[in-house]
Amino acid sequence: MQIQVLKSKIHRVKITQAELHYVGSITIDEDLMDAANLIENEKVQIVNVNNGERLETYVITGERGSGQVCLNGPAARKAQVGDIVIIISYAGMEIEEAKKFKPVLIFPDEQNKLI
Repeated sequence: MQIQVLKSKIHRVKITQAELHYVGSITIDEDLMDAANLIENEKVQIVNVNNGERLETYVITGERGSGQVCLNGPAARKAQVGDIVIIISYAGMEIEEAKKFKPVLIFPDEQNKLI
């Protein structure tokens, strides 16, 4: 039996853009993606600290070093520029593997830069 466990978390980043007329997804600075062990097209959960909204989407690679965190498409209605969000990914694994697994957690600064 497999269970879902926390794989990666980008804790408290600021939304820098919201692009309603876009195919959909969340664009994330490639530095943040690398640090959090996220890959393009990976499914993520977005939790908005400011308004309590929660949504699922997939990751698009943003410009490295830009600090970009942009909600695209309908997700753009779930947050405003400046809102603080938590980006979470999960992985399925066997229980014994999950007991030993260590997720990657990153805590960027107020400009969405790695500390």
